[in-house]
Amino acid sequence: MSTEVRRTSGEEVSRSLPPVTPERVLAGLALAVPVVTVLWVSSYAKLTPAFGGMPFFYWYQILWIPVSAVFTGAAYLLLGRDEKQRKAVRGGDV
Repeated sequence: MSTEVRRTSGEEVSRSLPPVTPERVLAGLALAVPVVTVLWVSSYAKLTPAFGGMPFFYWYQILWIPVSAVFTGAAYLLLGRDEKQRKAVRGGDV
């Protein structure tokens, strides 16, 4: 991950990561995937294939509950990693 050096007034030099990092992009995508797939109703608005007597429409939505939790957890971990990198670049201050 590259950092850029900025000169502020005086001789103080501060380093910072760009506002958009790969971790943040991946976290955004990880949060967008479950939202888009569940809102795209025409992709699952059908009765077959049935699973345990339950129409596809219902079990598909129920399946996305744990899948969404996995995507949300991945986004949380990615943002935590990004925050650690930012703290390391700032010198560990809060």
